[in-house]
Amino acid sequence: MSNSLSTQQAATAPAVLMGFNSLESFEFLQRSAKAFSNSTMVPPAYQAMITKGYGQRATVEPNPAAVSNCMIALDMAQRLQANPLMVMQNLHIIEGRPSWSSQFIIAAINSCGRFSPLRFDLQWLDDMDANYSTFEWVDGRKVEQKHTVRIRNARCVAWAVERGTTIPQFSLEDLKAHGSIYRCCKHYGIPIIESPPVTMEMAVNEGWYSKNGSKWRSMPDLMMQYRTAAFFGRIYAPELLMGLPTDDEVRDVFVQDADGNVRHEGARSVPPSMGTVETVRPVWADEDWAKQLPKVLTGIAGGKTVDEAIAWLMAKADLTAEQESQLRAEAEKLKEPDPQDIPAVDPEKLIAEINSATTLDAVYERGGLIDAIADPAERQRVTEIFEARIAALEQA
Repeated sequence: MSNSLSTQQAATAPAVLMGFNSLESFEFLQRSAKAFSNSTMVPPAYQAMITKGYGQRATVEPNPAAVSNCMIALDMAQRLQANPLMVMQNLHIIEGRPSWSSQFIIAAINSCGRFSPLRFDLQWLDDMDANYSTFEWVDGRKVEQKHTVRIRNARCVAWAVERGTTIPQFSLEDLKAHGSIYRCCKHYGIPIIESPPVTMEMAVNEGWYSKNGSKWRSMPDLMMQYRTAAFFGRIYAPELLMGLPTDDEVRDVFVQDADGNVRHEGARSVPPSMGTVETVRPVWADEDWAKQLPKVLTGIAGGKTVDEAIAWLMAKADLTAEQESQLRAEAEKLKEPDPQDIPAVDPEKLIAEINSATTLDAVYERGGLIDAIADPAERQRVTEIFEARIAALEQA
């Protein structure tokens, strides 16, 4: 009788959902978050243990924010009624700001059931000169530098129709006359829902195009579709985005204050008494770049790819186009060295110079000669001494 009653009570008890509404919901959410944080299938921001560094310098360290990040992602998945792993894979943390991937936004709009599948109307226009501004420090003052770039302009719109609206089958003559299904719908007055247009001129004027490593230069059509999809979702389905921008927007969008200061859109505001807080990313100064380049090239020679080296450098400061070109050119020289250009290196003399070096820069400078040692066994021995000396100076 008692067992039957317990079974009946368990069957009628309300299910506990993950969330912050009650102690049981919070404990369920916390247990689930710990399980996800121990997985290697989630992105690094959600993993309990993460790898820092490259190659032999790589270390595995705990991530104290992993469980908390997983709890937030699980709560968002609960609200969106989406798969938690899908949310984690598409919820990117950029400069401390959560942001959706553009693919997730398109998938959420297409699967919400309120609209037809999202479509894009991309129209390439004539070549034009577009203007943009950058700000540089000259003699302690911020000076605006105006630039002009020649681009092929284009216009893109994301559009759909509400559920229940039928798009007719347009004839070939209509498509030839108007150019696309979107323009046929506009011509015949079919009610459509469309995003604000995005143009290449806008990308240049807003500074998206001119950023180092910008995808607006290499794949402009895809970037325009991603941006218009984000605009469409923000206007017509904001509950799907939950107030978050896309990762492309977080990387691209900057704002200019009334006093001319340029800052990231996500920069926190501070009281006037604290002064102006700038969040413009720094650029590698010529003096620092001259010191850093030999170290980076040594890492590339040791097995690090050029893209990995650029990502590491960009985490600290932006590269100018000239610096990136210089790095790639120097890296190309490392691939197929001419044996006639490699000087003869005495391993014992090089070991003595490495051990007598008192600064990291001096050790790295001598380490650039290790590859010139012909004997592989001697080269390995000198490499081990080189790495031991680097470790000793870093701990000093």
